[in-house]
Amino acid sequence: MGMGFKRGLVWAIAALAFAPQPGWALPGQTVNLTETWIRNNPTLEPGPNERLTINRLVSPGQRFTFQASVFPVSGVVPTPSRRQIRTERFSLADYANPIDGDRLDESLRAIYGQEIFNDYRQGAVLLRYPERGRRPAPTDNPNLFLRGEVREGERFAYWQEIAYDRTGTAYLGRMAVFLKADLPALQAQLNP
Repeated sequence: MGMGFKRGLVWAIAALAFAPQPGWALPGQTVNLTETWIRNNPTLEPGPNERLTINRLVSPGQRFTFQASVFPVSGVVPTPSRRQIRTERFSLADYANPIDGDRLDESLRAIYGQEIFNDYRQGAVLLRYPERGRRPAPTDNPNLFLRGEVREGERFAYWQEIAYDRTGTAYLGRMAVFLKADLPALQAQLNP
C-alpha cells in the first residue's frame, strides 16, 4: 500500500469518528454543538434560518416540530444556563394517520439513533397516566384527553404524551428527551 492510500484511510476513519451521528447532540451539550448536530442530522434537515427549532408542514394536516431548549422540560428553573441544552422535544400532528406510541418511538429512533432508542426502551417507567384501564384525563380543552408516561434511562429521561379526541383518535403526539436532574420537577408538575 502506498503512503497516500494509508494517509487517505486515516483521514477517512478520523472523519467518520468525528462526523455527527444521530445521537451526537443531546441534552447536556452546548448550544453551539447542538446547532451543528441539528444542521447535520439527516432526519431533521433544518431550513437555512432554523437553528434550535424546526417546523415542517409535510402536507395540509401533517406537521413535525423539533426544538432544543436551554430550559428544563418542566419549564421551571431559577437561573437557566444559556449555554447548555436541557431539553430536546419533538411533536407530530397528523390528521390523516392517527398517532400512536410506536410512531413516536420510531421517530425517536430516526432522530437520535439506536443507542438512545435502546436507553429509552430499557428505561424504567416512573409515571404513567392515566392508570392502566382508566380513560385518559381531560385537558384544558374539553375535547382532548391525554395519555403519557415518563421514563428514566441510564443516560437520559424521556416523556411521551399523546392527545386523543372524544372519539379516541390521536392526532397529536410529542416526546421529550431531557436531563435526568430535571425529573423531580416534572414529576411534581404531573403529580400535584
